[in-house]
Amino acid sequence: MKKLSVCFWVLAVLLSDIMCAVVTWNYCSMLWGIKYAGYSAPVSTAFLLAIPFVIGIAILYSFGAVLQKEVSISA
Repeated sequence: MKKLSVCFWVLAVLLSDIMCAVVTWNYCSMLWGIKYAGYSAPVSTAFLLAIPFVIGIAILYSFGAVLQKEVSISA
């Protein structure tokens, strides 16, 4: 179970890295669109894409914590 909990924590870290890349890409895209393409939405809307990632990270982290607790209780 310890290996499985570590796996969930590693997946949470990887998902956070992917989240940062996606939000940064969309933020830069929004800046370009506002400047040159006439977008009317504010740049802060790019941060709305972080919400599903944050939920996924929280789920993965909680699975890892629960599995870690099971290991420490059973040992």
